[in-house]
Amino acid sequence: MSESSLAEMLRSRGLRLTAQRQLVLEAVLELGHATPEQVHSAVREVAAGVNITTIYRTLELLERLGLVTHTHLSHGSPTYHAAGEDTHVHLVCRVCGAVDEVDPELFGPLCEKLAVERGFQVDIGHVALFGVCGRSDCEERRE
Repeated sequence: MSESSLAEMLRSRGLRLTAQRQLVLEAVLELGHATPEQVHSAVREVAAGVNITTIYRTLELLERLGLVTHTHLSHGSPTYHAAGEDTHVHLVCRVCGAVDEVDPELFGPLCEKLAVERGFQVDIGHVALFGVCGRSDCEERRE
């Protein structure tokens, strides 16, 4: 998203584009999947005075604006990524921490069955599956 588009979106909601808001959005876009702490580290490289509270508040605002979304990939902080990305299911390696993505169409039959049998609508953008990835160093640790 361009700086002018972000500024227009914020202005239309009675808000203004601040340097911190721009830096937080840029960090999320650059990092791909990032916790607030990782975003904070990236932003502090450019603006040392930005505190973690500002990061959390800005991420919440950007999520309300529909620019970022989050999922929980561990027991810790949520992980944020750009909302404009294709919806995907996260695969999280419990050994090395790698995060991969798969097409949610793989889960179509399961989602449909849950809808029919339980009336349950899966929010596929928040699905994370945990396991061990196929990297050789993770496979060795599994044995």
